[in-house]
Amino acid sequence: MNMNIASEIINTKQLRMELPRIIRRIAEGQRYLVLHRSKPTFEIIPHRAASVPLPPLEKDPLFRLGDLGESTDGASAADHDRFLYGS
Repeated sequence: MNMNIASEIINTKQLRMELPRIIRRIAEGQRYLVLHRSKPTFEIIPHRAASVPLPPLEKDPLFRLGDLGESTDGASAADHDRFLYGS
């Protein structure tokens, strides 16, 4: 995790309870370091602050993965791809 940029530290309970406020603050540029069981677990950063560009979907190993089993919700693999990737 990048600890060089000031982040507000919250725990997972705060994240659940204050999600609408946290989303507004993230949109304003605030970063969050989220603790789970008192340990730093992940960061939430504004989209524009992401320093690593996302690769094209064709290079995403999950997107390229073939069928791995059967869906219990009746949706096809293509339906799940559309839900996950919007394509």
